[in-house]
Amino acid sequence: MTGDPALGRAPTARAERRDRLAALLIEARQGNSAALDAIVAELTPVLWHTARNQGLSQQAAEDVIQTTWLTLLRHLHAISVPGALIEWLVTTTRREAWRVSRASRKDDLPGDDTFDELPDSVLTPDELLVDDERRRALWHAVESLPKRCAELLRIVAFVPRPHYDAVAAALGMPLGSIGPTRGRCFAKLRLLLAKDPDWSS
Repeated sequence: MTGDPALGRAPTARAERRDRLAALLIEARQGNSAALDAIVAELTPVLWHTARNQGLSQQAAEDVIQTTWLTLLRHLHAISVPGALIEWLVTTTRREAWRVSRASRKDDLPGDDTFDELPDSVLTPDELLVDDERRRALWHAVESLPKRCAELLRIVAFVPRPHYDAVAAALGMPLGSIGPTRGRCFAKLRLLLAKDPDWSS
């Protein structure tokens, strides 16, 4: 069997997730606003990743995602296969991201059909689901760590090359303890992730 081994992991769980989202779509079509809210809450991170992968700024990506959800509202009954909701949303997000990206440039650009012919190097919907599962698993593991470890790893995750003196001040830690603590925290995190099927191959 070829391909990314992560894509073959827990296919049943992903199929169940698709079925659940399809059921939520059907409920949303029947006027259940809570079902639509659940779809938005679960898939917004996937669409955010899709929009940002097109090179958009944070603000532009937010606008694209908002447009995608508004488009879904207008076309709730147009998705012939509810199980294809993820693909529909990802495709809509990419097309809107391309439109916004083209509109932001002053130079002449090729037509829409040229973009359709370009090789798609971004993640497929299935790969996006796997990526989303891994992100969820990662942050669940971080939250399971002792408070000091979780705080430290959040800073390491979001601040490129953080200065240890700033970290020490933010967390109230002795400067010389940050490096060893960071190493121990990463070791604990690796152990937690190794036990999580959504992270491990």
